[in-house]
Formats: sequence, structure tokens, C-alpha cells
Amino acid sequence: MVPAGTAAADTAPAEGTPPTVSADPLPTVQVNGVVWSMTTVGNTVYATGNFTKARPAGTAPGSSKEVTRKNILAFDIRTGNLTSFNHSLNGQGLRIVRSPDGKRVYVGGEFTTVDGKAHSRLAAFDTATGKLVTAFKPKVSNKVRAIAATNKWVFFGGNFFNVNGKSRNRMAAVLASNGAVSDSWKPTADDEVFAMAISGSRVIVGGRFQKLNNAAKVGVGALNGSTGASVPWSSRPIPTRQGSKFSYVTDLTVSGDTVYGSANGEGFHWFDGRFAAKAADGELVWLDNCYGASYGVFAQGKSLYSVSHAHDCSSLGAFPETDPQTWHRALAETTAATGRDQAPPGSNSNYRRQPVPSLLHWYPTLAMGTFTKQYQAAWAVTGNSEYVAMGGEFPRVNGVAQQGLVRFATKAKAPNKSGPVKAELGTPRASRNMVTKKTTISWKATWDMDNENLTYEVLRDNGTTPIGTVKKSSNFWTKPTLTFVDENAPAGQHTYKIRVKDPFGIAVTSPASNSVG
Repeated sequence: MVPAGTAAADTAPAEGTPPTVSADPLPTVQVNGVVWSMTTVGNTVYATGNFTKARPAGTAPGSSKEVTRKNILAFDIRTGNLTSFNHSLNGQGLRIVRSPDGKRVYVGGEFTTVDGKAHSRLAAFDTATGKLVTAFKPKVSNKVRAIAATNKWVFFGGNFFNVNGKSRNRMAAVLASNGAVSDSWKPTADDEVFAMAISGSRVIVGGRFQKLNNAAKVGVGALNGSTGASVPWSSRPIPTRQGSKFSYVTDLTVSGDTVYGSANGEGFHWFDGRFAAKAADGELVWLDNCYGASYGVFAQGKSLYSVSHAHDCSSLGAFPETDPQTWHRALAETTAATGRDQAPPGSNSNYRRQPVPSLLHWYPTLAMGTFTKQYQAAWAVTGNSEYVAMGGEFPRVNGVAQQGLVRFATKAKAPNKSGPVKAELGTPRASRNMVTKKTTISWKATWDMDNENLTYEVLRDNGTTPIGTVKKSSNFWTKPTLTFVDENAPAGQHTYKIRVKDPFGIAVTSPASNSVG
């Protein structure tokens, strides 16, 4: 292992460090509410939530180009444009997932009809035709929050107690062909189930529960996909409830042999970061104890993207708590452990000094939304090998109006125009040593949303050819003061400017320094 925090990465990282997508927000269809969940099939993103209208990027609410999309839509991840997929849920959708073969997407939530036809809180769509699968119509008594599918079975969870007239305790399985409920898969949970994922014959479940199948298993566990019996799960990332204080799993995703989870904590410093565990037995890979509730995770290669309102990642050797508090609502980190936790454990945590990943240098700015009155930004993240998409209730991304949905692309597909932050580049200060006749120029470094390593060029007077360069890494919480010595200044008065470039040549220039000579 190497010390946490040393694997800093970006769109042009050091060799051996996973790259991130660019921080450039790509134009994407917008919604007038909130997106709770998304899934990707090929180049199509399916999104569900609580909204009634969709409109093209760059248009305002009420635009003549606005169209009806009621709680579910699809868009092309390459262009950001709506597809012809057009259906209507009469209540909000809370989770949408794909089948392993990509032939279907399943949506669950609080709705009771789809396109005016009875479909009680769970429905399926054919991805080839875009049509509602009318033969699949299980009747679920209350909200569905979690779904995981094989090509034959659909497993789901939430806060219901009856499926197709049969008693079920917050979890059930139905046939993909006709929605008939399984009589052999009847696990139980003592509180709401929020997330599910499948790995081989195991169904991994997460939520607010303290017990699975009447045995102590807090927040996350695994079940046999045929019988519903509990199967081994060794890690304990979610701390045990203490009165009104608790943590719970909000999302799960499997990539390779590892399952990644996000969590929300209710109570001061209760776990609300992310964790990774071996899907085969639940062995802990790492636990990221950043504070600030996490809502969704997506693995792309060796990078894990998450949406949250993180405000303290000192456990990873990254940004600390600030006063007043600041939030960072989209993060990327390594899928591999890189060190050990550098901060005290969270409240009632089962771990201390456990393995942790490293944050990657990717910090787009998602503005807080107000639609849900929970004052968050993104709630969901998905993608494929070339793009990452986020959905939620944010009104702007990197200061540009972009409501509810946004895309980011890998370096090869992105415009790569997100450069150094000019507003935070300090005005240089020049001082002349009258004995040595040398001039020292000092300035405060800036930072870049998706590139850690920047090149600072020192310009004399109105020159455009640098008299020297300084290369330095920085981020938004560590902006060092840099210096350069001009040893050969001609006689007379001189001023200096600093031009800073990212690896793609995107540059900003500081104001001129004071005059010295």
C-alpha cells in the first residue's frame, strides 16, 4: 500500500493512476423536477423520478421546445438528446435497472399505472421496441425502492408486505416472463430495503434494516438467489442503530468481483460515505469515511464515481471540514485501496484504520436544488465506458444552467475546455533585491477541476514568451504560494504576469504585478 491521497488523478494522470472523465458538462436534456435513478443500456440512459416535462439543453422552463415526459424518459448518452421512448407513470419512479442481457429495463416506485394501464409499482419495458411489457404486471402493495434482475427473475425490495396477494416482507422475486411471484424466495427484513445487486447466485441487499431473515445483519447482507436464505457476508460497513441515530445503504453496484455501496447517516458523523466488499463473501476491500450523505455509485474501469454532499474527506487525506461548511456533490475515487484511514472512526463504526481508496482529481460543481426541499444536487449516477451521466435536482453545473441531468465524457470524447480557475489565481507580487539586482515574483497557485498538475509561465511586462516556468500540483483545498526569480531583468521598471496552463494548453493569465526596478 501507498499513503492515502497520493494517487491523485485527472484526465491526464501520472502513469499507473486511473484517469477520470473530463469536468466539462456536456449539453443534456433537462427536466423540471428530480431524477432519482438511472441505468444505461448501450448508448441509452433511462431515467426515472418526479418530473412532468423535458426540454433541450440551453432552453429555459416553459420553452416552446419543452415536451411531456412524466416521471420516466430516455436519452442518448452520446448526444444528450431525448429518444423516442415516451411513457407516463402516474407516480414517481424510485429505481430503474437493466436486465443483464440489456433487453429490458425495470422501473419501480410509487406509481400504480403506466400509460393509464394498471401496473402496480413495478413495470418493464422492451429496450428494442421501447414498448411497455404488458404481460409483466405484478401487483405490489407499497413502494418499490430496490430492483436487481437476472434474465429470468426480477428481485425487488422496498417497504411492501404483499405481492400478487401473497404475504412478503419487504422483498420478493417474480418471473420476468409474466410477473408470477416465487413461492420459494421469501426473505425478510425488519426495515426498508433501498438497494439490490446480483453477483452469480447471490442477491446483495442494502437498506435501513438491522435484521435479515430474523438474524442480526445491519444495513447490508447477501441472500441465496434460489431460496432466499442468508449466505455469508463478513464485513460490517454500516454501524448498528442507536435510538434515532443510524446509517443505511442507498445504492449498490457490482463491478467484476466487487460490490460498491453508498450510504447515508442520520446523526453526527454516522457513516455516510462509500464502501467496497468482495461480492463472493462480503470481505471488506475498503471503507471511505468521507462525511456527507452519499446517494449513488457507478464504476467505470478503475474509477468509482459517486454523488453526495461530501464536506469532509480528511479520512482519505483529502479536503477537510470548513467553516462555514462547503459541499462537493460529485466525486471520483480509486476502486482499489491505496492506504489506511487517516481520521478517527465515525460514530459507532466497526472499523478504524481500515483500508481506504484515494480521491481522484475530478471536481465539477453541481449547484444545490430546491425541488425536493432536501436541498441536494445529484441523486443518481450511471454511464458506460466513455461517458458518465448524473441525475438529480441541480439547476446548474459549473455555473451554467443545466437542470436535473448532465453528462461528462472521457478525454477522447470531451472538449477538454475545463481549464484553470482564473478567479483563484493570485495577482503576483514582485520584489527587487537592490544588492543582487534579482527580482523575486511570488503568487498564489490556482487549481483546475479535472487536472491536478499545472504549468505556470512567468511573463515580463507585456511579453508573451515566458521568461521561466514553474510546474506544480494543486487542488481546491491546497493552493501553495509559488515563486520564481528573474535573474536577468533589463534595467528599468518591470511588471510581471502569470499565465497558467493545464495539460491541454487551456490557459488563464493573472493581472500584472506591482512595478519594480
